[in-house]
Amino acid sequence: MVNGSGDDPRHSRTLGSMSLYAAYAGNLDARLMARRAKHSPLRGTGWITGWRLTFGGEHMGWEGALATLAEEVPDDGPGPGVFVALYDIAPMDEDAMDRWEGVGLSIYRRMRVRVHTLDGDVQAWSYVLNGYEGGLPSARYLGEVADAAESAGAPHDYVMELRKRPC
Repeated sequence: MVNGSGDDPRHSRTLGSMSLYAAYAGNLDARLMARRAKHSPLRGTGWITGWRLTFGGEHMGWEGALATLAEEVPDDGPGPGVFVALYDIAPMDEDAMDRWEGVGLSIYRRMRVRVHTLDGDVQAWSYVLNGYEGGLPSARYLGEVADAAESAGAPHDYVMELRKRPC
């Protein structure tokens, strides 16, 4: 039985099934995700094209800006996109993930994305920040994001671009 409709991916899945989550930033780290979503296996990796990894929400009180996704604007030129890890999120892990990402506090929200994989395109959901783009991440946070991308198998150039970002 399908529950409801709309942009919230939780309402478009079949009861009891897994939903596909596109993780970026720190959630690229499979060891971290194994703690946050114990019942949710890694499916693979891919790219969200037409989007870029950026930072925002510096005003929210953390030690710097938080990672988020933003659509590329035509003046940016085509970039490689955002490298993601795909997880089959078990229903029992969805609420825990939402709590961890601050969905109930309106820090992040879910958004549908198309992910390009070696096996073809797939639909998934990801978290985007409910804040303005801008601000710098802390050096510690940016290092964690780059380390997570490297551990997930992101291309060397992608990881190096993360490591060179200002903080």
